[in-house]
Amino acid sequence: MILNQHKRFFRLSLLMLCLQLFLQVTSGQKGTPIELLNADLTAYDVRIGNDARKLIGNVRLKHEDVIMTCDSAYLYPGTKSVDAFSNVWVQQGDTLTMKGDLAYYNGISKIARVRNNVELVNKDITLLTDSLNYDRGAGFVYYMGGGILTQEDSRLTSGRGRYVLDTEDFYFMDSVVIVNPEYTIHTDSLRYNTRLEISYFSGPTVITGEERYIYCENGWYDMQQDISYVSDNAYMEEAGRILKGDTLYYEAQQGFGRAVSNVELIDTAQNMTLKGNFGLYYSEQESAMVTDSALMIQIDGSDTMYVHADTLRTMQNPDKEEQSRILRAYYKVKIFRTDLQVMCDSLVFVEADSAFDFFGDPVIWSDENQLTASHIRIYMVNQQLEKMQMNGVAFVASKKDSVSFDQMRGKEMTGYFKENKLDRILVTGNGQTIYYATDQDIIVGANKTVSSNLTIYLNENKISSVVYTSKPDGTYYPLNMFPVEEARLSDFKWLEDWRPLTWEDIFIWK
Repeated sequence: MILNQHKRFFRLSLLMLCLQLFLQVTSGQKGTPIELLNADLTAYDVRIGNDARKLIGNVRLKHEDVIMTCDSAYLYPGTKSVDAFSNVWVQQGDTLTMKGDLAYYNGISKIARVRNNVELVNKDITLLTDSLNYDRGAGFVYYMGGGILTQEDSRLTSGRGRYVLDTEDFYFMDSVVIVNPEYTIHTDSLRYNTRLEISYFSGPTVITGEERYIYCENGWYDMQQDISYVSDNAYMEEAGRILKGDTLYYEAQQGFGRAVSNVELIDTAQNMTLKGNFGLYYSEQESAMVTDSALMIQIDGSDTMYVHADTLRTMQNPDKEEQSRILRAYYKVKIFRTDLQVMCDSLVFVEADSAFDFFGDPVIWSDENQLTASHIRIYMVNQQLEKMQMNGVAFVASKKDSVSFDQMRGKEMTGYFKENKLDRILVTGNGQTIYYATDQDIIVGANKTVSSNLTIYLNENKISSVVYTSKPDGTYYPLNMFPVEEARLSDFKWLEDWRPLTWEDIFIWK
């Protein structure tokens, strides 16, 4: 009898001690209790926990500002947690709701885990996934195993994602795809602000639209305003034109683009490439400008033309109905082709006329000949040199030896090409020549002649003969009797040191 009393006292003491320890543990736990607002049937189920309550039918629970409904649940008051089953619906405030087949919520950590057929709705966005965790304390949602985000006409899919509620930023990883009626984006990693509808991406990224293709490895895209800023191997293609640069900025609605560093604008229809370190592009006017080491490369049949200037501009010709372009080059212009080299201050090329105009002390080198004038125009046919007009003080010079130069000077000159080589030159008005006679390639004398009009004939770009067509007045001097002061016509200048011998030389200004 006494032994039984001692046993009962020991059990009671042990029970009181356990209860005291339990109260100490539970009193140290943070968080408010989960309130049971409704259930058709409630019962304690010791099989899953000493304090577990089984809730069945129209279950409705509340924790702070969160309401949860479901078909059935296990409520654990001691740990302030709940397991919810079937038709789970969670609402926080007026904008955030979550749905799923299963959910676990811990009121202490404030973390909800929702599984199977999960749908999250926040304002105008909807997220579908099969596995979603919501950290109320940190204020973000994250998912694994694939998700679909929709907002108005946009649909985004990714392998993993995280949504920060306060900033309304989504972070997407693994095979991210955004589909919109106006564009599609493929990328590895993307941050998307649902309020501003701006996407920030890193890693290989492709943006495609009906008429535009963009590739980059870093940048952002404003979906509302259709503005993109991309960098790292940035590349854009639109209407047969390709724009490259270390960074590209493009406003699609305005049709305005800006490129910085290692810029390339490629016109595939014209076989033309513009290069530089700063560029502007206007799609509506079909115009572009490059500067800072500006270079134009155009493939002309079997030859390639290189043009360098401080600034290069290309635009659609406003005076022509048919598709044609105008190229303008400003300041310190140099051109290199294997058959022709040019130096001037500015030039204009009108595609419809196939004509180059050179201004600002232009100099043209054609094999052994140096041609200068106040203004020079060159016509081309089928990408071949055809005719050249020289106005103002027109001058042709070619070197015979270190001190002797054949020279032709006149008011106007017209040169004709044959197979891209000068064939003859007509001199009109105030014609003057100094022409050296040779015997077996040895200079033996000099002819100095004045004639109003004359024709210079060339063979393989070398002067072969001169025909004077109006009252020539000339003198022949044996070489040893030719006065030194007579050896140069007025306005003579020899600019060989400025001549580009390779295309790289067009960047050299002495």
